Amino acid sequence: MSHTVLPSQHLQNLNPTQRCLHIPFRRCTAKLHCSSSLHAHLEIHAPRLFQDQPQVLHNRQHSRKRKSPVQCQAGTQSDYRTRSKQDVRIVVAGSTGYIGKYVTKELIKRGYNVVAFAREKSGVGGKQSTEQTQKDFKGADVRFGDVSSKDSLRNSAFSEPADVVVSCLASRTGGKKDSWAIDYQATLNTLEVAQETGAKHFVLLSAICVQKPLLEFQHAKLKFEQALQSAQGITYSIVRPTAFFKSLAGQVENVKKGFPYIMFGDGHLASCKPISEADLASFMADCVEDQDKVNQVLPIGGPGRAWSAKEQGQYLFKLAGKKERFISAPVGLMDGIITLFDGLTRFFPGLEDSAEFGRIGRYYATESMLAWDDKQQKYVADATPSYGKESLEQFFERVMKEGLAGQELGDAAIF
Repeated sequence: MSHTVLPSQHLQNLNPTQRCLHIPFRRCTAKLHCSSSLHAHLEIHAPRLFQDQPQVLHNRQHSRKRKSPVQCQAGTQSDYRTRSKQDVRIVVAGSTGYIGKYVTKELIKRGYNVVAFAREKSGVGGKQSTEQTQKDFKGADVRFGDVSSKDSLRNSAFSEPADVVVSCLASRTGGKKDSWAIDYQATLNTLEVAQETGAKHFVLLSAICVQKPLLEFQHAKLKFEQALQSAQGITYSIVRPTAFFKSLAGQVENVKKGFPYIMFGDGHLASCKPISEADLASFMADCVEDQDKVNQVLPIGGPGRAWSAKEQGQYLFKLAGKKERFISAPVGLMDGIITLFDGLTRFFPGLEDSAEFGRIGRYYATESMLAWDDKQQKYVADATPSYGKESLEQFFERVMKEGLAGQELGDAAIF
């Protein structure tokens, strides 16, 4: 095993994510839940799990009094849960997003009357047509429109009353304007129109990293969470997943080819308990049904232990049958890039997001995607609830054999 510092002779063998560690950002895009090579954003369990787990301490943004679940049992709130699933209308906003696709299909599979609300040109880079979206969501009522417009929401997604809203909306880049436009304003539009039309429950896909907010998209998500928690006439389930498997898959092909695994510092700066897309979708659907998830903030990870970047790399080399080779990048490299772009932004405002992307990269290199204990001032793996069937080991074994089809980061890539 060897540790080196970004030798130039390796540059031609590195993918764009890795080269960005050596060459300042050219075209940077960011996603909220985590980096492909940095290991996780972001970013799931048996119902009794939350009773068994230690109480996770939330930051001050969520320390205020919640609505009482008991108060929400009466009246029409519980009515939709007593009806046949085919008579329960659920609007999914962000249905064509990476997690939104899984959530929509899971709700269809469970027999709900699903309205999949999407852009006419959706998917990575807007390449997916309306015809393809309709084909993908057989069994759903597919509607097209714009979440930035309340009129579009009223006339399309909510032209008929809905019982439940599931929001999988998320900024495509993590840039400042995009974060406030989507993570806050578009999601708020969806909530307010849902309230107008009598929806009774709102399931929100958030991210565990908002518990320690340092980034623009985290502040935008938190502001919406607060709006949802104080909304009248509607209950909520706020789901905060850890990391998605795809965010940890960026170096699989390079390891298979015998190239070094790139990590920050000693590779143990941050850890995560990632969750599969299918398991997360199942948990989101549980939030529609389970009373014990009403008016709750729900951090959630996948089954198994927490993994550091170094441990992920070691396991990949073992699966590939290759000798371990690591490249250690100093965190100060990210600090220098951030400082550079912050300085340039004063003269070139268009570079503002480039500095933010640098901060996102640094965050995921140094902050664990685990439950944060405010009293101990540290991340606690055992306090991070687990849910689901597929472990990270199983995912790595599968993609080593079958490749990464369907795991492309696209607009969700940090670099």
